[in-house]
Amino acid sequence: MQAAILRLGRHLGQAEKIASTADDFRRYGFGPDAAFSGFIAEIDGAFAGLCLYFPIFSTWLGRPGVFVQDLYVDETFRGQRVGETLLRAVAAWSRQRGGVYLRLAVDTANVPAQAFYERVGIGWLEEDRDHGAYGAAFLALAGNDDT
Repeated sequence: MQAAILRLGRHLGQAEKIASTADDFRRYGFGPDAAFSGFIAEIDGAFAGLCLYFPIFSTWLGRPGVFVQDLYVDETFRGQRVGETLLRAVAAWSRQRGGVYLRLAVDTANVPAQAFYERVGIGWLEEDRDHGAYGAAFLALAGNDDT
């Protein structure tokens, strides 16, 4: 999983921003309290793609859904519906658990990905804009109790 995320970072020209390690994936992605799940696609035994996701809940809809954190298809396998197959698997996983929607965020510079999502029926949400608190901003919000 970590190798695929590093490939994604390189593809986007942002590899230097990736701080996660293979140990992080093992620590938070497995066991009864896993923070995420993932599907890995292989073609003829070769890694073809990865989709990491986690369940979410809409208070407005009163129903669960799924958030796709990362979708990456190896360049060798692009154009072979690997990404679409992974997204369909995630949507089916969510639907089996009562889910009624799928959300994701896409890098503003990743125009090919934006077009791909539109093609498979995942449109822009005009009424929403993502915000985030990371690093010092997160610690200030959460209260820095590291002493």
